[in-house]
Amino acid sequence: MAKIAINIATGSLQQAEMIVGIDLGTTNSLVAIIHPETKQPVALREFNTSSLVPSIVHFDEFGNPTVGEQARAFLELDPQNTIFSAKRLMGKSYKDIKENAGFFAYKVIDDDTESLVKVQVGNQFFSPIELSSFILKELKQRAEHILKTPVTKAVITVPAYFNDAQRQATRDAGKLAGLDVMRIVNEPTAASLAYGLGMNQEEEATIAVYDLGGGTFDISILHISNGIFEVLSTNGDTYLGGDDLDRTIMQHWMNEVGITIDELHQHKSLAQGLRLKAEEAKKHLSTHERFSTDWNGEVLSITKTVFEELIQPLIEKTIDCCKRALTDAKLSTDAISTIVMVGGSTRVPAVKNAVSAFFGKPVNDRVNPDEVVALGAAIQADILAGNNKDFLLLDITPLSLGIETMGGLMDVLIPRNSKIPTSVGRQYTTHKDGQGSMRISVFQGERDLVKDNRKLAEFNLTGIPGMPAGLPKVEVQFLIDADGILVVKAKELRSGTEQSIEVKPQFGLTDEEVENMLMDSITHAKDDMQIRALVEARTEAEQILDVTEKFIGKNQSLLTQQEILDTAAAMQALQMALTMDDKNLIQTKIEELNEVSRPFAERAMDAAVSGALKGKTI
Repeated sequence: MAKIAINIATGSLQQAEMIVGIDLGTTNSLVAIIHPETKQPVALREFNTSSLVPSIVHFDEFGNPTVGEQARAFLELDPQNTIFSAKRLMGKSYKDIKENAGFFAYKVIDDDTESLVKVQVGNQFFSPIELSSFILKELKQRAEHILKTPVTKAVITVPAYFNDAQRQATRDAGKLAGLDVMRIVNEPTAASLAYGLGMNQEEEATIAVYDLGGGTFDISILHISNGIFEVLSTNGDTYLGGDDLDRTIMQHWMNEVGITIDELHQHKSLAQGLRLKAEEAKKHLSTHERFSTDWNGEVLSITKTVFEELIQPLIEKTIDCCKRALTDAKLSTDAISTIVMVGGSTRVPAVKNAVSAFFGKPVNDRVNPDEVVALGAAIQADILAGNNKDFLLLDITPLSLGIETMGGLMDVLIPRNSKIPTSVGRQYTTHKDGQGSMRISVFQGERDLVKDNRKLAEFNLTGIPGMPAGLPKVEVQFLIDADGILVVKAKELRSGTEQSIEVKPQFGLTDEEVENMLMDSITHAKDDMQIRALVEARTEAEQILDVTEKFIGKNQSLLTQQEILDTAAAMQALQMALTMDDKNLIQTKIEELNEVSRPFAERAMDAAVSGALKGKTI
């Protein structure tokens, strides 16, 4: 596909509704459209620049964010205030990521809870949703600058293995950036569309999408039938990518020149310089047999043969993932008709050859691997805008559906624009000890607080066994059938207590009311997000105060007088912070209380474990 720098300031863009396709990547992100004249998907780029925007956010001393290429330099200069790979934190709690917490150079809050992870920058606390929204806002502004027209609607891609929480977090990030997210599309599906796969309604095929990006590797096996994409299996490694290929070259040169890891850690600019040379070598070796350069008075060189030997173990890791994906899909390599290559690192010949050898057929790599996902998203956006009449679009839900949770927050189970019929379940728990019932209130709308949404129904789930807060498991399930009838069920899993309600179709809104609700949600997105963050911080603080008070009551003998005084002071400070409308202050005081209580909580745990080993119960 021809790479064309486009700056469309013509009226031709106004012919149809403008929906852009966005690839929100771990390492790089980009935005694409269907060109109004050629009708071909193109990635947007300023004249003579790359279409890629590094997914990096740097905060200056005043807390102002800079995104993309300008932020990249601060990875080494100011690592604690420079956020990279925020996508890996989307929809995750600290428990999910603590094994790899060392990977992040910035501070990921260690509160060891189930709540969503937070990132601390100075005295500010950011959720991955907010961090991703900065990247999306940059892409939106870039698109508006190039196209000379407002951009308010988008299709955003996510990995096929993203769960419900991660997809919802991506939608929220879009809304916060001022975008109406029309659809969340799986990255392998988007890549397949960019290759024209699945565009023919009669086509039936099983394909493999091999995606080796800057920081992550994914393999997805898809089945396409009647224009519908079904993910049969996914596998991968979220800590393997092009950066690791660069690292093998760096290590090789460090051994040759005699540079130690400690020296690199002491001289950040030295490390950054060597890393950039390694990246240059990797790219050069895709088309040449040898790379050589002068660096700080040293001659650094490497041959293609040596490079391929160095990266062989990494390539083998990706092939092992491919084997597992095929096993999970219960397929052999013969069943795969096409192998689609995605991600800049698939340009490395040794990677292509290994994948081709494993599947026993040539790989399909004619579309720019950096842009293929965004181009596919643009095709999907064009279908949603109604410009591609060859595609049948399934019925969708006009507005999000969810339930009320602690603090009057809306927890979305079925996002707007979800295809129907559909079914989604999620687990909740009690907030108070001995709580015997739970009110399930069903709402429709796009705002973060239920008071701003429309109430559809309500019922009580009674007969929950009297247990400590957090122990009961209540599964709430939303089912929408092909006629648009919503059935909401709630079931306490330990006792089997169950209750359900039926809500009639289309939920009685005119198109104009739907449009107004959507516009309100985007206009108030920033305020809503701040209120949600404040309510969540307050809820978390109240729970921590409650737990700490009970803990001290039970384990007073394990604490010194000083610890009791310090804890009381920290609890009082948190109690005071609760009276203020300042999310960052509450988070800071939660952190301070966690710091004070961590030593004696660990002592109590050790005492309980040794007691259990002596035959006592915990």
